[in-house]
Amino acid sequence: MLQDSQVKVLLTQSHLIDNLPQHQAQIVDLDSDFSAYPTDNLEVKVTPDNLAYVIYTSGSTGQPKGAMNLHRGVVNRLLWMQDTYSLTATDRILQKTPFSFDVSVWEFFWPLITGARLIIAQPGGHQDSHYLVQLIQSQQITTLHFVPSMLQVFLQETGVENCQSLKRVICSGEALSWELQQRYFNKLNAQLHNLYGPTEAAIDVTYWECHPDSPLGKVPIGRPIANTEIYILDEHQQPVPIGVAGELHIGGMGLARGYLNRPELTREKFISNPFKAGKLYKTGDLARYLETGEIEYLGRIDHQVKLRGLRIELGEIEATLLQHPDILACTVTVLYNFPALKGFEINFSRVNSRWILSCHWRARKKSP
Repeated sequence: MLQDSQVKVLLTQSHLIDNLPQHQAQIVDLDSDFSAYPTDNLEVKVTPDNLAYVIYTSGSTGQPKGAMNLHRGVVNRLLWMQDTYSLTATDRILQKTPFSFDVSVWEFFWPLITGARLIIAQPGGHQDSHYLVQLIQSQQITTLHFVPSMLQVFLQETGVENCQSLKRVICSGEALSWELQQRYFNKLNAQLHNLYGPTEAAIDVTYWECHPDSPLGKVPIGRPIANTEIYILDEHQQPVPIGVAGELHIGGMGLARGYLNRPELTREKFISNPFKAGKLYKTGDLARYLETGEIEYLGRIDHQVKLRGLRIELGEIEATLLQHPDILACTVTVLYNFPALKGFEINFSRVNSRWILSCHWRARKKSP
């Protein structure tokens, strides 16, 4: 990422400096004395079409790809969020998402533009449900975010029912199941919102407020946020009828400029809008319209998977494995939903000049 982005300034800490690869950036050590740095505000003329940030996500070639998001997309996303959920000075937002994940953008800036209080979790705290329960109660948190897999773990924590200060929990990053939604409402008396959006479109592009008595029996990703266009198209880039699956395409103000230093991939994924001026981003996600007008997420059209909200290209792992001279071909897959298994072992053995990989689990008693 350092090589690809060619950043001019790198913020880091003393204990990490010796581990950095060769780079061209000027290092700013956050553990050092800052008295030598200028204190004047920078004179920077930023327009809505300037880049706000580049966040790297998984790439099928084995190299991460940087999505270039614009100020106008981020501002639109934040203003929509405030119009929809109306934070006040009495709200307390928990910032717990690592800043390499774009959800952290609204966690940082939403409270700062509204006068709400920003509570920053300790490093690694987003993985510790016991710590989160204690923090929510002690700091009287009203709003926080979970990827669904972490929400499931959080709801199993002792004392979660005592998090009475919560007003709303926002989920994104993975598909939110109906079963998990119902488990949430059995534990907590707070709103639950399901948001959807890729890194290439300023965090989120659709939203849905969950209801325990919804007749749908499923959790859709809802409808577009402000100044955002959603198209569900077939392979000929034509809109599909209600109930028919197609690839979800995104247009509008939140669209990224493309991928940094990847013009071919940008042309492949950011296509001309066949219906009006502008671009559409091909998400690779399958979706369909419900009869009520909401959008239901159905899965992927490729081999990309998500683990705890992180996008993982299986082809990227395969490409790395194939760099080994003794590996002729390989396939990578994911095994989901093994919470009751332990004793996972991986063994390598050499048979007739070939390496064999074997995996073994020893399940607990009464394992499902």
